[in-house]
Amino acid sequence: MKALLNLVGLFAASLTIAAAAQPNVIIILADDLGYGDLACYGHPKFKTPNLDRMAAEGAKLTQFNCPAPFCAPTRASLMTGRYPFRCGMTQNPAPDGGPGADGLHLPETEVTLAEIFKKAGYATGMIGKWHLGHAKPEWLPTHRGFDEYLGIPYSNDMRPVQLVEGDQRVEYPLVQATVTQRYTARATSFIERNQTRPFFLYFAQMLVHKPLAVAENFYKKSGAGLYGDAVSELDWSVGQLLAKLKELGLDANTLVLFTSDNGAWYGGSCGGLRGMKGTSYEGGYRVPCLARWPGKIPAGHVSAQPAVMMDLFATVLNAAGVPAPSDRVLDGKDIMPLFTSEAKSPHEVVFGHQGARLATIRDAQWKLHVLATKESMVNGTDPGVRWADPRGPDGVTILAPYEQAQPSEHPGVRGGDPSKPMQLFDLKIDPGEQHDVAAEHPEIVARLKKFYDEMNRDVPPDTTAPAGKKGKKK
Repeated sequence: MKALLNLVGLFAASLTIAAAAQPNVIIILADDLGYGDLACYGHPKFKTPNLDRMAAEGAKLTQFNCPAPFCAPTRASLMTGRYPFRCGMTQNPAPDGGPGADGLHLPETEVTLAEIFKKAGYATGMIGKWHLGHAKPEWLPTHRGFDEYLGIPYSNDMRPVQLVEGDQRVEYPLVQATVTQRYTARATSFIERNQTRPFFLYFAQMLVHKPLAVAENFYKKSGAGLYGDAVSELDWSVGQLLAKLKELGLDANTLVLFTSDNGAWYGGSCGGLRGMKGTSYEGGYRVPCLARWPGKIPAGHVSAQPAVMMDLFATVLNAAGVPAPSDRVLDGKDIMPLFTSEAKSPHEVVFGHQGARLATIRDAQWKLHVLATKESMVNGTDPGVRWADPRGPDGVTILAPYEQAQPSEHPGVRGGDPSKPMQLFDLKIDPGEQHDVAAEHPEIVARLKKFYDEMNRDVPPDTTAPAGKKGKKK
């Protein structure tokens, strides 16, 4: 009997050693969280002690970009390491958007981060917003590399707002105030259940996408409105995961990354940047990015080098010693050196989508808007006039508080030179993109446009454009 117990002990120890040989990876993706929504990025009212501590104990990037200023294309890029035009996701799937939007999904030819990790022996779990296809079971996360899934498979304002486990609906209608706490409980459970093997957890938070909804213990507690309440609950959720890692002794062997899929919606803050979600200004593209890995990432490190969402794909695979696919173009680069040192960006330039087309190109200083951009998602700034959101809470199909943020609560800088094609901004002295300096720097325009034209040759014709504009390239 004693010999048997010794064998069991040796086996358990070997499992622990094997798990420690490869790091765990957690990617937390907030939804519509603006560049300026966290205290560690300068917000004067929103309280984010857990994320602030994550930044203090790890690294913070101040020039981290999304490849598109809205949901699904960015999520596809994170999962594939490829620009949206390469991985076939330049629009948002939507169950209430008609047959075209309902049938959008990540092509089967794409290889997801979860599939790669699973093949390498990792436990893989996803919680939250997938938004890469929902109309067929085979498009859902558990058929794209994840061992388990719990979440709303698209945005929480798209009808029907339903909770899916695996590939089955388990709840409808869904009281959205309960979602973040339920997601967080599942996330900590996943960590606990897989503590003896390497795991990859993708936690795509519901917050702070409209409609905002928080648990009762966060409602009207922040002193900064419903949006502030939502940021507080998001911060709490991250804190629960970090606490669980510490409790289980997994802290030093887990790389945790936190970012957002695009810039802020109304009520949030783009941190002094122009525009917001849906626009090609920096308020649409630039988001927070934090990385924590005790013993590997130095505490309090800050980098102002440009990086982009696809880089997380390459970074976590390299950190885990897992090879990336070699049969396709990968746009992401390993940015661990940005998290750990004064390294330069691995990108000479970074591109920004607007729908199916490339709209912008930027380097460490300059940004060229090849295409003109719109100012905001919804017209109307009069605080006395309430915007009737067609996807707002209705008490029947979308269950969330009625007092949602309005267009008058614009998150970004407004004004500046009117938008037009081929505008150039100096982001170092004009981060708010107020003054077009294209006429003063024709050589910069020409250099960036050359990079743009080279990349644009790979971009498929825009089949979503109105008749007469399809396939048009600049």
